[in-house]
Amino acid sequence: MMLSRLKAKSERKLAKQICKVVLDHFEKQYSKELGDAWSTVRDILTSPSCWQHAVLLNRFNYPFELEKDLHFKGYHTLFQGSLPYYPKSVKCYLSRIPHRLPSERHQIGSLKKYYLLNAASLLPVLALELRDGEKVLDLCAAPGGKSVALLQCAYPGYLHCNDSDSLRLRWLRQTLESFIPQPLVNVIKVSELDGREMGDAQPEMFDKVLVDAPCSNDRSWLFSSDSQKAASRISQRRKLPVLQKELLRSAIKALRPGGLLVYSTCTLSKAENQDVVSDILNSCSDIMPVDIKEMARTCSQDFTFAPTGQECGLLVIPEKGKAWGPMYVAKLKKSWTV
Repeated sequence: MMLSRLKAKSERKLAKQICKVVLDHFEKQYSKELGDAWSTVRDILTSPSCWQHAVLLNRFNYPFELEKDLHFKGYHTLFQGSLPYYPKSVKCYLSRIPHRLPSERHQIGSLKKYYLLNAASLLPVLALELRDGEKVLDLCAAPGGKSVALLQCAYPGYLHCNDSDSLRLRWLRQTLESFIPQPLVNVIKVSELDGREMGDAQPEMFDKVLVDAPCSNDRSWLFSSDSQKAASRISQRRKLPVLQKELLRSAIKALRPGGLLVYSTCTLSKAENQDVVSDILNSCSDIMPVDIKEMARTCSQDFTFAPTGQECGLLVIPEKGKAWGPMYVAKLKKSWTV
């Protein structure tokens, strides 16, 4: 009885923190775009007590005892079905019920054993199909979770982690230092470049490019404490697709012919997802869509997907027991000849 009262009190406290300006805006947009699914998605997004956290184990300091404990607590490995590309070195555990392990503290000279993440964040990384020795660009890399995940998949010949935000870049450097051993750090370059300039700076340099673009971060925007700042974000939201397309065009320049590019966001917004990718496909003659439906079929026991109308695009939407996402993932390939 006491626990249920405490839980109810906690949920009331969280409910007070929801930004009504943002929720009203999302209500208008997403009820149109998602239809009946929006009410379920809204219930999860506005109830942090339902959110889940996956546990990505660090292969460079493998926590065998923790893995046993996760099994004992009923966690299971993500992607129990066989994905077309799923490296054995990637071990990610999740629980059907909301449960969060404590975050490990950063200690200089000591590698962390695990990384907590939204499980859907692994989908863009896996879609990239990274192989040993390849040159990879993570164009908008901070705070570093997807860079860490990439390094769980393979040993790249060169990994370029870029972010234009100096504060987030410090966070990225610390994340890499916390998870990656020194010999591997030597093949990683961290830069603070406007991503829109990368293609001209390093044309056709990379085998694989990840563009995890700045977007309307639906989860965090809903809990904006400053309603004026929230209103300003919403008014500037329509400019985001312009930036996203500029980043993608830069990424395409940086990608070698025959290379793969993955575009991802953590928003439900069609304008920032399908519309951005459709515009790129219509305007860039050297870019082709790559069918990604097999990933959705294989992952359906762990994720819920909303229709995107695209063979090259997936949209993960949260629901109870599968409270992952939002996460949009699109897979593209650069052709050899124009």
